[in-house]
Amino acid sequence: MMRRVTQKLILGTFVICIMCFYCFIAPALLATHSVLLAPCAPNIEVWNKSIREDVACTPKVNLMFMKTHKTASSTLMNILLRFGEKHQLKFALPDGRNDFSYPSSFFRTQVKSYQPGSCYNIVCNHMRFNAPEVKKLLPADAFFFTILRDPAELFESTFHYYKGYIPQTWRIPGENQLKEFLAHPNLYFNPKGINAFYLRNLQFFDFGFENNLEAGDPRVLQGIEYVEKHFQLVLISDYFDESLILLKDALCWQMDDLLFFKLNARNVTTLMSPELKTQSRHWNDADWQLYRHFNVTFWARVEAYGRTRMEEHVRELRRRNAEMEAICIDGRGAVEAKDITDRHMKPWQPIGKASILGYNLRTDIDQQYQELCRKMLTPEIQYLTNLGVNLWITRLWGWFKDSIVHFV
Repeated sequence: MMRRVTQKLILGTFVICIMCFYCFIAPALLATHSVLLAPCAPNIEVWNKSIREDVACTPKVNLMFMKTHKTASSTLMNILLRFGEKHQLKFALPDGRNDFSYPSSFFRTQVKSYQPGSCYNIVCNHMRFNAPEVKKLLPADAFFFTILRDPAELFESTFHYYKGYIPQTWRIPGENQLKEFLAHPNLYFNPKGINAFYLRNLQFFDFGFENNLEAGDPRVLQGIEYVEKHFQLVLISDYFDESLILLKDALCWQMDDLLFFKLNARNVTTLMSPELKTQSRHWNDADWQLYRHFNVTFWARVEAYGRTRMEEHVRELRRRNAEMEAICIDGRGAVEAKDITDRHMKPWQPIGKASILGYNLRTDIDQQYQELCRKMLTPEIQYLTNLGVNLWITRLWGWFKDSIVHFV
């Protein structure tokens, strides 16, 4: 018993040290952020004009996707990576890890191989949003978009995915730690604790705002107005297919550009009672106000697009996705990481009981689909590596997590 306690104390100390190192190196990258700028090229026609329902339009290629946490954003990122590769666009990629020194605020010097005057087509990795710095990387006409999720569902997902990285959750008693936390959040929550931002208003935090806000704080409305000012389109992950159709329309893309498989999904999702959902939305009130505001604007866009037209295009998207599933996926569905035969297709796994699902490629894929299938199913870490990102920090943490934490 004593040996087990000693192991846990050593492990806990080691985890906290690694986390501190992980967070410590981020500010050091910001020391040289005062650099000169050079003008960027505007959106250019890199291929023939698209025909969008008898209306000629030019596909947008200069894009800023604000990748929020646990909002189906990894699936959207895969779409953007494939699109950018296909059309030989230039990505602003992180260096050493798969995010831009999150949770530190974004600065353009965090971009891999950044030089003063560098200009890019696509930014799509996790960051803590900093509009002036992001805009200095992109042409003036870049299209900014993001995605939100109902805070009740989001909190359930983030709580179980990240609690192994949040020391203050380790002392929550009982089998249902989520229920216990939401029943007494002020008893367990320390806003100054390590990685505490994951436990309250995470979406608000991702956009660069203070997240420990109470209901009625005027900064919430100011934050919503800020997001509305900087983003031309806010998608809703709870209506992901409809979101992609709106994105397709806004970007003048083809249906082929939007095909996807669900990535980075957990194996088990805890069903939340109406009471728990209410408690979660109340605790994450800033996120709830943000979500409600842009849920209204989202459905206004759907109405403008046309309900019948939207239903037709969603059916078409689902039909095409089903075709690709039959072509690409062995067994026609996601499987546990332990059941994935190709280690290059295994997704990143969090600390704890949560498991992220992945896929097995069919072995008899027709040659014309082989590259597309592999790219559609490639997890984020592996895709970034294929693009030339040296993820040494992420891989160091992954080695420690898999070799030591799971062993103990």
